[in-house]
Amino acid sequence: MGCTSSIPISYIVGRRRKKPSSIHEVAVFVPALRIPLAVDLVRPLRGLVSRDVLDKLSTLRGRIVCLAEETYLASVPTVSELQRALEEYVPVLLGLTKKEHHLEASVEFKWKSLGDDDQETCLASAWYELLSVVHMMAMLSLLEANLMLVPKDSLDECERKVSEGAKKVAVDLLLKAAGCLDYCVHHILVQLPMQIRKSLPSSLEEGMSEAISIQALAQSVEMQLGLALECEKATLSVKRRLACEAVSYFSQVLYCLAGCDLRDAYGKKLLLFIKWKYLEAKAAAYYYHGLVLDKGHGSSNHLNAVCCHFAAEELLTDSKKACLSFCLAAPVTRVPPAWGVMKHLRKKIPEVASKKSQMYGYLIEQDKNGAFQSLPDLPEFPLSLKPDDYELPNIDASWESEDCQPQIQSLKAHLKDEEDDETGTK
Repeated sequence: MGCTSSIPISYIVGRRRKKPSSIHEVAVFVPALRIPLAVDLVRPLRGLVSRDVLDKLSTLRGRIVCLAEETYLASVPTVSELQRALEEYVPVLLGLTKKEHHLEASVEFKWKSLGDDDQETCLASAWYELLSVVHMMAMLSLLEANLMLVPKDSLDECERKVSEGAKKVAVDLLLKAAGCLDYCVHHILVQLPMQIRKSLPSSLEEGMSEAISIQALAQSVEMQLGLALECEKATLSVKRRLACEAVSYFSQVLYCLAGCDLRDAYGKKLLLFIKWKYLEAKAAAYYYHGLVLDKGHGSSNHLNAVCCHFAAEELLTDSKKACLSFCLAAPVTRVPPAWGVMKHLRKKIPEVASKKSQMYGYLIEQDKNGAFQSLPDLPEFPLSLKPDDYELPNIDASWESEDCQPQIQSLKAHLKDEEDDETGTK
């Protein structure tokens, strides 16, 4: 199903960010990214950790800051490079979270949102830093999936052509993003003191992380339904099940968002996106449910099938309006060409609805008890997709080595370091 995002594909992050020169269209909704800002790690940690650990922390975090500030996140290689930098940083960062090290609140970590307000959040918590890093890994996975589904050479095409391989890679990336966010909710947020949790930006709060995690699952099912359409062995029942699962997932996202702060532009655009995708998913579900019912015997099955096809047609019309509302909401995004499931259904739903109404018109006329007026419920299925399991790596070996013990500096050495710091800042 075609969709667009609130984040332009050539969005430049950091101090060199510029307004995009054109309106962009993407396939996966990516919330506003958050990037780390430079902080002084040396002063608060000097004498508390070894020089090796301090150098690693400073170097690895500094590299992430530079990549986030200088890089156009508009290609898979640049996104992957930043993703690798985050993954290399996590094992060293984990040492600050260990209770026995007593360093959890020793450094104030600063991050900035690239939303409409460029909100900065500075908190003295290593768990906050870890939460921000894993959350950014999830957002980059969404962005990479987005890039897989919208090649640069497709921007001027009226039709989207996405290979089966690209769709499968996108599904893997979406499940990875869902896993990172699920880990944030159940394993990192619970470690934060309540006063820190109250100071978190809305994008890191439990409800929002859950919503984006489930959104990733919903769009994974969407991709799977598209793959099923291209597979000759996929039965009608399989397609109906996938369509109904997508409805369930998007419904869960709407439930999560009901408790979130959506007052900023990106929150409002996210809600419009989910409402649009929910209508698309429901149109697909009623279409396939109608086809299954029509295979049954008896006039009631045929009447219910026609009712489903009429509902699918109405939902399809509503979804087009919702798509336009989403695209026109700030920041404006391009109306996407129909592709995947919706490219097929935008043609088939009106055709089948018209055909079935003509075929069973006599049954509608004979419907004295008003059965036709009652839209049958969609079947409910156990949800088949779960987030990928994300596990933190082992703590970097530099924390365990004999040289990792804090170094007691002489007064002369300490004063020299202070002098070097002051000189470096001039």
